Amino acid sequence: MLPTDASTDAGAGPTPELGACAEDTVDPRSGCAEDTLDLRFTDELLALFQEDEPAPGPRQADGAPGELLDTPGDWGPATTHVGVVRLVPVRVERDVPLISRWMNDPAVAAFWHLEGPEPVTAAHLRAQLDGDGRSVPCLGVVSGIPMSYFEIYRADLDPLARHYPARPHDTGIHLLIGSVADRARGIGSALLRAVADLVLDNRPRCARVIAEPNLRNSPSISAFLSAGFRFSAEVDLPDKRAALMVRDRALRDLL
Repeated sequence: MLPTDASTDAGAGPTPELGACAEDTVDPRSGCAEDTLDLRFTDELLALFQEDEPAPGPRQADGAPGELLDTPGDWGPATTHVGVVRLVPVRVERDVPLISRWMNDPAVAAFWHLEGPEPVTAAHLRAQLDGDGRSVPCLGVVSGIPMSYFEIYRADLDPLARHYPARPHDTGIHLLIGSVADRARGIGSALLRAVADLVLDNRPRCARVIAEPNLRNSPSISAFLSAGFRFSAEVDLPDKRAALMVRDRALRDLL
């Protein structure tokens, strides 16, 4: 799955752009759709999410269950200055209305290209959920409120790997922030740092977390830099010229 570009929020993922909006495109000046639904997940609901039977994953050579991404839904919480962050794996029947509303924000649609009726979003999610586990869609829940959409993916197994010197277990992030207000308060960099840390804490074989925001999306690139990523290179992808952003395990305590 080649990302479209994700939109983060510099005020402070297809290869979607963060931001509005989309994974790499957060422009606080853009007129996005309504803010995130005022939903709050109670402890009981979060417990139900954890009890959901996980989708079958790939199998190792010995037949034992294997997970290409080490089950992001089991990574636990991360405490940030904006609240406690959890990754909650997407369930199509529950989450399509909310995610589809975000995708139809014009600022998001410009980078994710998933605008349209709910079946468009549902097909995008099912393509990942019915796959081999190399990309996992999740809601980003902050202090019980679902306010963002993440795609955690194996960058080394993605078409992206044809365009940069990939290393085994490189892990990519796409992020979409649903609320204009959240984008304007610098939450993007906090979420990116928290989730990149969750990747590194729970995937010991992963030495780098990768992102590829659109090169023209300076607010998103700024958010990645604030989250401890470094600019590595410019890369030409089929749908954009991207900034390859890298969070190195070896530098995580320095940046």
